Amino acid sequence: MRFHFKTDYDQDIRLFEDGWTFSLYAALLVLALALPLMIDPFFLGEATNVLIWAIAGLGLMLLTGQTGQVSLGHSAFMALGCYSCVLMMEANVPFVLAFLLAGVITGVVGALIAIPALKLHGVYLAIATLALAILADDIIVLLKEWTDGVNGKMSPPIDLFGYEISRWNNPIEWYYLTLAVVLMVTLFYRNLLRAPLGRAFAAVRDSEISAQAMGVNVAQTKTIAFGISCAITGLGGALMGLFAGAFNNETFNFLLSIQLLMMIVVGGLGFIHGAFLGAVVIAFLPQVLSMTTDLFGRGVAIPGLESGVFGVILILFILFEPMGLYGRWLKIRTFLELFPFARKDMFKRQKSYLKTERLR
Repeated sequence: MRFHFKTDYDQDIRLFEDGWTFSLYAALLVLALALPLMIDPFFLGEATNVLIWAIAGLGLMLLTGQTGQVSLGHSAFMALGCYSCVLMMEANVPFVLAFLLAGVITGVVGALIAIPALKLHGVYLAIATLALAILADDIIVLLKEWTDGVNGKMSPPIDLFGYEISRWNNPIEWYYLTLAVVLMVTLFYRNLLRAPLGRAFAAVRDSEISAQAMGVNVAQTKTIAFGISCAITGLGGALMGLFAGAFNNETFNFLLSIQLLMMIVVGGLGFIHGAFLGAVVIAFLPQVLSMTTDLFGRGVAIPGLESGVFGVILILFILFEPMGLYGRWLKIRTFLELFPFARKDMFKRQKSYLKTERLR
């Protein structure tokens, strides 16, 4: 068991708790860098897909897990990031600049949409953002001069400082590119949580009235959170479209938003690790279901099986493990550290709202 005796605030907000924690993440980074040498190209592609899902999940996690604002419309922002990046690449804008600008454009649009949308609360906000996701499908079709409508667009090859990266010709380079984006987004996310803005996000999540009483500008904080969340999700959408090779309006339908929400709930709402654990579930569950149906169903496809299994898993986690996979791991680790002194009700859920906020 490790005890942390903190004597100043700098120790409370440092990036790693101690040297042991740093060594664990360093070992994980070494494993991630060596992964292309350990697995074949098919599973390397699946690992790249997990990382792309994790980027999009981190975006939604910042809004829902850290700020407490439920959104079912992030598939629209993934589409905006994807189309913005590809259109700029087709206009001969360098990939790095087009990729970053796609995130900026998506973040600005998200912040503008958030100004009226965040006047709503709870389920009403979720319904409003869900309507945005459904509307995005029609907007893509209507703007066929730019988006090619239902025919979709082909993803151009990535030209990174004169070196061409293609999913099929350079899967290892694609993986390292995605890993670099994941590391940058994760470090940005982690440092944001240590900053005053990140503390304001948590205050708004726990109680808007208490946050306002402490001097937090609730409307501004929620708008900034929505904008940053959309920017990160837009980066994930850009990588997803480029990785797929071809995409259209059906690629970013509202079911993608449901999968994103399920991912952060199953992984662990409010934890950075939860986005990665949920991404593993989202990316590999369809493969597991496909292999299972091939083994027991003799290759017979069952319509709606994937959506049904996703729904059952989401319901089970909400009922029996609201803290997700990472929350379950925290409980197991704490039990082992405190054994035999761990108490059964140690992780009993507490109300995180005031009585005046129950009906909002």
